[in-house]
Amino acid sequence: MPLITGRDHVQDIYTEAAERHWVLPAFNAENLTSTEAILAAAHEFGQRSGQPDLPIIVGITRAYAHRPQAVFYTHTRNARVGLDLFMADLRVLTQPGSPFADLRVMVHLDHIQWDDDRDLLANDDVGNYSSIMYDASALPLEDNIRRTRAFVERYRERLLIEGACDEIGESSRGVSVALATPEMAERYFKETGVDIIVPNLGTEHRAGAAALTYRDDLARAIHDRIGPRICLHGSSSVPPDQLDRLFADGVCKVNLWTALERDSTPVLFEELLRHADGAVGPKQVAAWKASGWLGHQVPGQGALSLDYCTTTYRQQVVFNVMKQIVGAFLQRWYR
Repeated sequence: MPLITGRDHVQDIYTEAAERHWVLPAFNAENLTSTEAILAAAHEFGQRSGQPDLPIIVGITRAYAHRPQAVFYTHTRNARVGLDLFMADLRVLTQPGSPFADLRVMVHLDHIQWDDDRDLLANDDVGNYSSIMYDASALPLEDNIRRTRAFVERYRERLLIEGACDEIGESSRGVSVALATPEMAERYFKETGVDIIVPNLGTEHRAGAAALTYRDDLARAIHDRIGPRICLHGSSSVPPDQLDRLFADGVCKVNLWTALERDSTPVLFEELLRHADGAVGPKQVAAWKASGWLGHQVPGQGALSLDYCTTTYRQQVVFNVMKQIVGAFLQRWYR
């Protein structure tokens, strides 16, 4: 079916999810391989579970400094071109005749910046998306509330709006970010009028801190004040046992990206090592063994083969792993 847009249609899906105790996952993508892997996993899970019209959210960032995914969607490194390609891919993949045509696919613009995305926010096509996370979290709270409220007033009739009530950290940058407080989260929610808030609950983007702790107690305290209106970012850093309990914590939506890329890379690396002779040829394998870059267990007797040299081969490996990763998360949250 066509992409699910329009505030009323999107809210209907969130209402259904709440009734069924689902946490709606939003998987971000920055190329066609990951976009299609997300849809393929949702399609397969929907067929197995008897829900071919399973709702799924596919997201992308644009000018977000931590990871501007629309920039990476095309080798032009042009964000506008990348966003247009991302939307075109989703429209084609959800049109009649596609294997994914039955899915209820929502498109989410993630971490849309109050300043660097001004040109996007000024366009009338903003309402053509399903939801937007408006991110002014780098500003002082008063300014964040003021700018977010103005955005909500402009677009509240057209799409679902998330707001970032405070920053989510990234350990690799070495910057400590304060956790949200229930009082601040409630104030931000009520004064901005957003549908969903993104508080800092101890998670991080890029999932690199070994000592990180997701504060489920803090999530529940916020839930007690504003209801199940929490979107959890940095979910790739949350332990599996806590992921299973997110609905009870008041989390209605979860954002994921890091796990797809991080956990598919070792599989591709091992696959290339297992077929090193086919991928680079026995002469190159022998040279790397002699230099110490490769161990003797790496095969080096086979012939160079296009079966292992192509972009198609490498993308297929990544696609299959990403599909498995997405499927495992769906199994947790669609029960």
